[in-house]
Amino acid sequence: MPSATLRNHLLDRLSADDRKAILAASTPFEFELGYIFSEAGDAIAHVHFVLSGIVSAVAGMEDGRTVETFMIGREGVTTPAAVHVPVRTYSRLVGQSTGETRRIEVGKLRAICDERPGLKTMIALYSSGLQGELEQSGACNALHRSDQRFAKWLLRCHDRLDGDTLHLTQEYLASLLGSQRTTVNEAAQGLQKSGAISYSRGKVTILDRAALERAACECYKAGRRDALEIPRPL
Repeated sequence: MPSATLRNHLLDRLSADDRKAILAASTPFEFELGYIFSEAGDAIAHVHFVLSGIVSAVAGMEDGRTVETFMIGREGVTTPAAVHVPVRTYSRLVGQSTGETRRIEVGKLRAICDERPGLKTMIALYSSGLQGELEQSGACNALHRSDQRFAKWLLRCHDRLDGDTLHLTQEYLASLLGSQRTTVNEAAQGLQKSGAISYSRGKVTILDRAALERAACECYKAGRRDALEIPRPL
């Protein structure tokens, strides 16, 4: 896809002058599936406005298990808290697909935001929506079945990617969902039987989005509202 056609919803919401300042200070960046943007505990050197693809925040346990805590697509920006204060990452940030971003040094972004309060406010609003998604996900992981969470996760990916086919291995899906491969396979087979998706090793194709939405838990709509619809300032 030509870079000229790629858009970031957060950048689109900025004033023309604020957007121009970000674009002038940033550079194009391409990433592949599995690319590590940062490890947990790393000082944040760059912030990425995602134009295409998905970046996942993945928390790891001492026993090696992992689970995705949130994802970022073309609606937002990685590590928005770095705009306000120097911080370190809490989770690994990893490419969940191929994609492109506009990458900017965090010091440059902080300086631009200090001069442009409207830009800082818009990033804070996005960060607030992300926090809402995290809070909803905490309840979801504790209360909802794995098949409901799997359907929600596929919908969240579908919102952020072009096309209906996701190239994801069973191992990768299991690590992101914090489930065993057998659990993911059972959930995928159930959705395939309902006609919502087709599923083969390494590939999921969305066939009936409405059916997939019916299979997902209520947290999909709540999370979509928080993450994808950046509110206007009060």
